[in-house]
Amino acid sequence: MRLRWPRRVFAQVLSVQLLITTGVTALTAGLFLRPLGAQLDEQAEHRALAIAQATAAQPGIAHAVLAGRPEPDGPVQAAAERIRLATEASYVVVVDTRGIRYSHTTPGQIGRHVSTDPGPALTGHEWKGIEKGTLGRSARGKVPLRDTEGAIVGAVSVGIAYDDVRDVLLHALPGLLTYAGAALGAGALAAFALSWRLRKRTHGIELSEISALLDEREAILHGIREGVVALDRRGRVRLVNDEAQRLLGLGPDATGRPLDAVLPPGRTADVLTGRVSGTDLLTVRDGRVLVANRMGTADGGAVATLRDRTELEQLGRELDGTRGLTEALRAQDHEHANRLHTIVGLLELGLYDEAVDFVAEVTGAHRATAEQVTERVHEPLVSALLVGKSAVAAERGVALRVSGRTHLPGRVVDPRDLVTVLGNLVDNALDAAGGHRAEAFVEVDVRVTGATVVMSVADNGPGVPAAARELVFADGWSTKEAAPNRPRGLGLSLVRRLAERYGGSARVGERDGGGAVFTVELPEALHPQTGPPGAVRSLEGVNR
Repeated sequence: MRLRWPRRVFAQVLSVQLLITTGVTALTAGLFLRPLGAQLDEQAEHRALAIAQATAAQPGIAHAVLAGRPEPDGPVQAAAERIRLATEASYVVVVDTRGIRYSHTTPGQIGRHVSTDPGPALTGHEWKGIEKGTLGRSARGKVPLRDTEGAIVGAVSVGIAYDDVRDVLLHALPGLLTYAGAALGAGALAAFALSWRLRKRTHGIELSEISALLDEREAILHGIREGVVALDRRGRVRLVNDEAQRLLGLGPDATGRPLDAVLPPGRTADVLTGRVSGTDLLTVRDGRVLVANRMGTADGGAVATLRDRTELEQLGRELDGTRGLTEALRAQDHEHANRLHTIVGLLELGLYDEAVDFVAEVTGAHRATAEQVTERVHEPLVSALLVGKSAVAAERGVALRVSGRTHLPGRVVDPRDLVTVLGNLVDNALDAAGGHRAEAFVEVDVRVTGATVVMSVADNGPGVPAAARELVFADGWSTKEAAPNRPRGLGLSLVRRLAERYGGSARVGERDGGGAVFTVELPEALHPQTGPPGAVRSLEGVNR
């Protein structure tokens, strides 16, 4: 059977950690046992040398070697055996200067030449080490044997069996292995816990899958047409894709920096950092209308997505303006048809004078209404809107009035924005006022303060309750039943968003005498005034 490397991340990490733990434990045990064996050898050699020194110091041994012959029952053998038994040495051998044994554990070896070289001891040097002789491998110590005059008359060799040293080592081994096993077990448990935690954090995804997921994530983040900004728990930018860099005007160096340090103070920074909460929040950045959503992550961070709604907002405003003009034309067409029918009837009845008077009256009223609007509103699109809405209001039985304080010069930055705001406010006011009383009316007031345009539309309808004055600007909120394929509750929401884009506001209050007043402020909605005031007035006169 061929061993295969596991494929799962959990098994791989656990196997590697177990191998490392086992290797470290084995290496530690080996590094401990090696000096322990050397230390035991050293201790055995010192002990053998000490016994040899004590034997050589016995006063009668040197004299017995000089006076007698090597005999199994001689005094030297008796003294050596007594010392061997007392010290538990393997042997105590005494030799003369020729290397002939005078004592030995085996009496038959007495009188024979020693098997190892006694040269160093016979030359006056002490020696210790590991040697193999007739009694096997042993730790030995050899010292010179001197007489009372100090002359060398032989040597004493003492050996301790190497098996005894090994027994000591083997006796210490179980305890060492116990500690090593405990360390290995603790390491294995730690490896298992770490691997299990890693598996939980990676949701059981394999290494190859992690690499593939990372590649897919990079492709998705940099390929989608939505901006993505990821923040950590401290508000630092963790990730920003290409679209977010384009929409927010950020550079590649934004990663790792606090969001408040890479974005100027304002609504965009407040939305992305979570200081302003909600869904589909509108914000403006460098002239772009963005829809932002923010969702928290498990580690305390957050991911924000951004959608560019600039073109959609522009199309919506253009559509609202076109729809308003279409409604005005439809109303005028219906009104003109009624008037033509009246004129035809008068002519058929032969009432020619009455027909002439009726035509003069109708054209004069219409001309008067148009002239009143153009005298006060010098922006063609806005004045055309008001004239058209007057016809729609007349058809619905509502009087549309233009306040005498109304004044709008012809230097509007984007007239379509004003058409969008004013058209939505007038439509809502006509819906509120129509059908509620016989003398229903809507009053429009447009004023200018510096470069700020303030538009107010009042009606004498039922008004807006105080509890609903913020809800009316929410997306999809409406008191009217939605028509098929035509959602309600978008007009006022669009008005507020447009006002916020200019840095202004949209609010609703109560009209004196009953009804509602919607007020919208659009800062910087006018181009700066150039030339003397007289020149501006003369241009406005030309517009009239």
